[in-house]
Amino acid sequence: MLAILERIDPDSDRIDLLVDLVDCLRPRPRWVWQQADDPAQAVRTLSQLLKGNPAQAWALRRYITTLLEKRRHTSLYSDIGILSNDGFVTELKRRIAYRFLPPALNDLYLSDALNQVLYREDDYEWIRAVPSPDWMELFDVIANAPPPLDATPDRARYVTLMGLLDAIRTLSCRICALGLEPRLVHSYSEIEDFDSPFLMQNIEVNDYLDEYARYLDGKIEQPEPARHLLVMLDQCEEVVLKIRRGAMSSGTSVALTYLLVALQQSIDRLHKLLYLVDVSGTLPSAPSVDLEAMASRQEGLVASDKRLAAIALAEELIEAHNTKYEVRGFMRDNVDLLARNVTENASRTGEHYIAESRRELRHMFTASAGAGFIVGFMAMFKIMLGYLRTAPLVEAFLFSMNYSLGFILVHVLHFTIATKQPAMTAQRIAASLQRADNGRGLDVDSLAELVNKVFRTQIVAVVGNVLLAFPVAWAIAVGYKAINGSHIVDPAKAHHLLHDIDPIHSPALFYAAIAGIWLFVAGLISGYYDNKALYTRMGQRVRQLRGLRRLLGEERLGRFADYVEDNLGGLMGNFFFGIMLGMTGTVGYLLGLPLDIRHVTFSTANLATALVGLDYRLPVEAVVNAASGVALIGAVNLLVSFGLALWVAMRARKIRFKRGILLVRAMGRRLIASPIDFFLGPKDQPVTIGLLERDTK
Repeated sequence: MLAILERIDPDSDRIDLLVDLVDCLRPRPRWVWQQADDPAQAVRTLSQLLKGNPAQAWALRRYITTLLEKRRHTSLYSDIGILSNDGFVTELKRRIAYRFLPPALNDLYLSDALNQVLYREDDYEWIRAVPSPDWMELFDVIANAPPPLDATPDRARYVTLMGLLDAIRTLSCRICALGLEPRLVHSYSEIEDFDSPFLMQNIEVNDYLDEYARYLDGKIEQPEPARHLLVMLDQCEEVVLKIRRGAMSSGTSVALTYLLVALQQSIDRLHKLLYLVDVSGTLPSAPSVDLEAMASRQEGLVASDKRLAAIALAEELIEAHNTKYEVRGFMRDNVDLLARNVTENASRTGEHYIAESRRELRHMFTASAGAGFIVGFMAMFKIMLGYLRTAPLVEAFLFSMNYSLGFILVHVLHFTIATKQPAMTAQRIAASLQRADNGRGLDVDSLAELVNKVFRTQIVAVVGNVLLAFPVAWAIAVGYKAINGSHIVDPAKAHHLLHDIDPIHSPALFYAAIAGIWLFVAGLISGYYDNKALYTRMGQRVRQLRGLRRLLGEERLGRFADYVEDNLGGLMGNFFFGIMLGMTGTVGYLLGLPLDIRHVTFSTANLATALVGLDYRLPVEAVVNAASGVALIGAVNLLVSFGLALWVAMRARKIRFKRGILLVRAMGRRLIASPIDFFLGPKDQPVTIGLLERDTK
């Protein structure tokens, strides 16, 4: 370190010496040395060396000043850590390409020079590990170094200030442009009824910067505080929050989500820069920088010290610079908002899959029994399609259409496939966790009650599917034998059907897990299309079809448009779910991979068909094994789809539930206190005559 200080040329603008100096501060990886270096100790050592040699401290100050004077600052403050205007897809492709082949650097810009100094992706970690007092001490030693008698005044602070002011103007123009984007206006049309705060803040920024220029020229004592400008920025943030809240009911898109993230980042950065350039000392700190918390962690610091805000901004810029080509973080920041809106739609749908009372449980049983009736015929159609011996892809298409059209029919008739519930109800549980965390704490008893409702509703739905799928498939097989004189499946095919649901000697449970994954994906697809129907105003678009209006008439077209908007998610989710079920086995066959699906309702129907095909000549052990296979397949279907859906919903809401043992205890208390209500729900409340009369009126 001392050798590098001795080689510094104060008037040189070459950056290699600074690179070498930072290399001395950078800790070496643990795999190189047994014990990692302490970066804070390295910073203290450098401070002590400079204190002992003021001439070297001045040389380092002059050298850094020369580097700053010869480079442009604005892009560092206005671009690093803020999404570009290129859009989500373009930005994603750019980051992926730059991960393999970084762009050419231009040493004229300070942001590119920073890339040469802090070239490791984890540099921000050791920089944050150094306490703020150590950085401040180093900066004070360099800034207060006594200059020689013949030294010319440096312009480092002036150059940095001008870069900050230019960045403020750039960010303001960007906020104005983003705030007037058609996508944003489309999502919040009320903004057209009054002066746009995005436009007004740009006018305020220009006035503020003009006054600041007069202050720098010595024409006024100091510029007016930018209080009115901060009010405009607060109004801009309110518009962003209203659009995000509105997206829960009107839908959103990747492009709108990307726009809102870029807009919020620009507003936050503008707040921080205004605080740094303020000379009145009356502006509040940036909302995202908690100076009180920073000061409380660093002994001897004052919360209002702007150096804390400067260090916080520097650390933010360095981290953003080190991760500017990171794909995972980019996807996380943008997709999480979209995922929350998508799962929010699934959450509202999931409320229809939760029975509150025994009356609703009976209704759920009836709906699931209707689905079991249809699945019995779907299982028969699948067996018959297999006898066609068509090409693999043709067979996969036929299987897919059988599944898709059958599931769509189930949805249109308002029946319920039991395994479709978990992907929806998991979102509902995650939503209740979010609401609880926003309050005074998590109400475990209320959560246990909700989970209990979900549990018994899904059990009743599975029972309804199975209890009707079995007799319908059995009746079809018996009827086929009575009409044609032969079984719908021969003994070899019957044994094959039984082997498919064997939980011990076949990968049936693994295939059931694959079906659970497709159930989870179908839930996401449903949420995506529900969101899309709201965001694109699907109902209004359907009403505008003149040809369909002539065919159906105005009234029928209105009902059809409302149905499409309300049910697009369910229809598309069922359609794609059928495609996934029908294609999985064929894709596994073509690729030579063990891929297939097992669904509890279809497995039940196949069990009934196999029993008839073998004329019931099965040992009791084989029947028990097949029945247990069906039960385990159903359990895996439910657990996989529910677990994945709950995990994604909680990740989208950025919440963690660490009180699982409390939930288990609460569930146990409910089971012990009232086992009948635990499985069957509370008794239906009697409806009084007065209530009936009021409802009649």
